[in-house]
Amino acid sequence: MSANRMPEITPGSMPRPKGGIVSYLQVSDAAAASAFYRRAFGALEVNRLLHPDGKRIIHCHLYLNEGSLMLNDAFPDQGMPLVAPAAFTLTLMVDDIDAWFKRAADAGCEVISPVATMFWGDRYAALKDPFGVNWAMNEGAA
Repeated sequence: MSANRMPEITPGSMPRPKGGIVSYLQVSDAAAASAFYRRAFGALEVNRLLHPDGKRIIHCHLYLNEGSLMLNDAFPDQGMPLVAPAAFTLTLMVDDIDAWFKRAADAGCEVISPVATMFWGDRYAALKDPFGVNWAMNEGAA
């Protein structure tokens, strides 16, 4: 592949998204975010496509908690500048919130709300990752 061509993508060559909705995040460093999400949330990277510059990621696909999360770097030179995340939270529905929360906090997530039983009866926690993304965890009442 030449330095100025996009990688060839053929039907069936990309891993299929999982889940009924897929979040696609543009972050300041998609490679670092992928590594962080693997440590913090046990994600599995299943695909990565580099920009022809060989440095920036145009597409990174992670499987996380039975769903898909996709990432890419900002491309201000192509009209897609980095915009700080705001007004949304990614929520993980989990069976063992204590283990999920500890792993995420130990990996470097900022604790916003520690694990607690909420008024609706579930155990819940909130965190913020180093890329500014808000995360919540919810464990349903038994």
